[in-house]
Amino acid sequence: MLIAAERSDTRAWRAHRSYLTAGGIPQIPATVVAQVWRGGVRQARLAQLLRGCDIAAMDEAAARETGELLGTAGTADPVDGSVAVLGVRLGAVVVTSDPDDIQHLLDQMGSRGKHVTVQVT
Repeated sequence: MLIAAERSDTRAWRAHRSYLTAGGIPQIPATVVAQVWRGGVRQARLAQLLRGCDIAAMDEAAARETGELLGTAGTADPVDGSVAVLGVRLGAVVVTSDPDDIQHLLDQMGSRGKHVTVQVT
């Protein structure tokens, strides 16, 4: 979603504005920001989007839960893991361009993961 917004993808920006207009505040794990942020003027659009979001820090409990999830799922991407963990904690809709990896992690979380919806950007 962040990469799409940075590329001025109309669907991403429309979805973001609609969510904000409905009173929602997108929650983004700090690990996701770290994955896409490189700084500089070229990321002005991304900076604009992030101003309308809450960035969720990863505390020790979330880090351990993410690590355990990755071990159970047999995967190694802590960014995807943190997205799944935050999604479950919030019972959220996860907007991603990589739905298969996120869904695999959510499936590993059993009934807790079933409360999360995955949408493709």
